[in-house]
Amino acid sequence: MVLSRNKLYSILIMACVAGYIWVCFNMVNKQSVLEPVEVCFIKHFTNIPCPSCGSTRAILSLTKGNFNEAFNINPMGFLVAFIMLFTPLWILLDIVAKKNTLLTFYQNLETYLKRPKIAIPLLIIIMINWIWNINKGV
Repeated sequence: MVLSRNKLYSILIMACVAGYIWVCFNMVNKQSVLEPVEVCFIKHFTNIPCPSCGSTRAILSLTKGNFNEAFNINPMGFLVAFIMLFTPLWILLDIVAKKNTLLTFYQNLETYLKRPKIAIPLLIIIMINWIWNINKGV
């Protein structure tokens, strides 16, 4: 599926805003890192955590400077936090400069990640993370 610049940027901004709202909700409600609010449909219906379960708690740990704790909760939290921080800035820069650098990056990354030599190791890493989540009882 080919996305237009406006559609991609809209999706990314909505995802980031939803992420900010969710992180702020968890910060305001003073949810403990050890007592999460369960919103994962996979975990809710199967009682098995998904590969990204714990990402919110990992981001909350990152906001407190607890990098080791964040990694132990879910390493994917680092990636999610990075995306949430830099994507809106990149979109803003593209809009101001009237360029499509993020769209071009996204298209190139999508093509690159479809290569079996890249996709298979990434899937293995995700599976390892998933197994780790299951063993930790996230």
